[in-house]
Amino acid sequence: MKTNLKKATMLLSGLMVGSKLFAQTPDTSAAAKDYVKPFSGGGQLRTWSVGVNGGLLTPFTIFGSNNRQDFSHPQEAIGYGAYIKKQILPSFGLQADFLRGKVKGTTSQPDNLGVAPYTNYETNINWSASLSANITLANINWRHEKPFIQPYLTLGAGTMNYTPKITNAAGQTSNYKTTGNGSINEVFIPVGLGLKFDLAPGINLDLGYQVNFVNSDNFDGYKYGTSNDRFSYAHIGLEFALGSSKKPQMATHNPVASMRTEYLWENEQTKTALQREIDAEKAKNDQLRNDLNTTNANLAKLTTDSDGDGVVDVNDKCPNTPAGTKVDGSGCPLAKPVIYVTEEDKKVVKDAIKNLEFDLGKSTIRDHSLPSLDRVAQLLVDKNFSLKLAGHTDNTGSSELNMRLSKDRAEAIKAYLVSKGANASRIEATGYGQTQPIATNKTAAGRQANRRVEFTLY
Repeated sequence: MKTNLKKATMLLSGLMVGSKLFAQTPDTSAAAKDYVKPFSGGGQLRTWSVGVNGGLLTPFTIFGSNNRQDFSHPQEAIGYGAYIKKQILPSFGLQADFLRGKVKGTTSQPDNLGVAPYTNYETNINWSASLSANITLANINWRHEKPFIQPYLTLGAGTMNYTPKITNAAGQTSNYKTTGNGSINEVFIPVGLGLKFDLAPGINLDLGYQVNFVNSDNFDGYKYGTSNDRFSYAHIGLEFALGSSKKPQMATHNPVASMRTEYLWENEQTKTALQREIDAEKAKNDQLRNDLNTTNANLAKLTTDSDGDGVVDVNDKCPNTPAGTKVDGSGCPLAKPVIYVTEEDKKVVKDAIKNLEFDLGKSTIRDHSLPSLDRVAQLLVDKNFSLKLAGHTDNTGSSELNMRLSKDRAEAIKAYLVSKGANASRIEATGYGQTQPIATNKTAAGRQANRRVEFTLY
């Protein structure tokens, strides 16, 4: 008895020591690829990199009120750029950027007379050069050896040369600057953020967004308001680390992983004899466990009802039926009765359409329309029908306002029906605005017919 107890105690101790040892043993082949001896200096890392990118340039930005810009309808145009970066610290680098492309927009803001003097503009960025601080946020990580994604922020200053061209209301296009070749030199402030994904050692996919604040109000060729112009650049590109491929890139290297690898390599010990005994005892335990599991599985077949339908698995001809499904003696779902839309059901919906009224220009349902809607709600509850609500308007007012009003009215009806117990997932509310008239909008009667909400029951 004492011998068995002593052996069991030794085995338990061995299991605990062995589990700690082998849980800490690193994958040396994988770790060595990104390992740099701690405090060995920056010469063991690649600190220079170059990148190329392409994307979309637009006057629309995430800062400020875009509808108050000089031109109210921004457009997208192709831009492309390149950069060279020097990583000074694991989380800090200096980056020199180059950018070219076009920025476009239409519909200028009205002048003092309330008239929009220009239909559109197109500014050609002949070149731009800037120097920015690049701050990497997630390359020092205490949870993973090497993060796959590195978020970053950029902030800098630079100068650019651009040529604004504007088109007036008469369709005539001209350079904003009438002297020389029409180009302008100006200082700008680039502010950006992005994500870099490790594709391979020294190669990163770069997804970025940058807002450029121009130190002038002439970038779009139209001086309007008191604020300077700005534009954004959303881009995708590739970054390539320069130097020996045997060295990790500093911006993506995790020094914490190297410290952990160093610690594990220095403290690794071999417990061969003890591990053989542990493995032998573990094999015996596994065999006993497998035998017990086989016996339990054979017994469970006689009583197990995996899908909970009341029919044990050995007799269940339709396994894995959804919870709550009514089944027959063999475990197969009972046929569901088919429910049809009757003429009486259609009349309930027709009465609701006939009696439906809203407050003028609003989505508020008038009180006398509610009893008819109550009957529609009860019909949806009793027969579990689906309902499509389609809101329409006449062409009075702007198309944006009509689209929003038609959608709001359809949603108001849906909300009321749901409040009366109808299933929200079986009601679809859509607004079509003035796009689907059923009568002419040139007469009052036609416009009245076009202001409607259609109910489709199915």
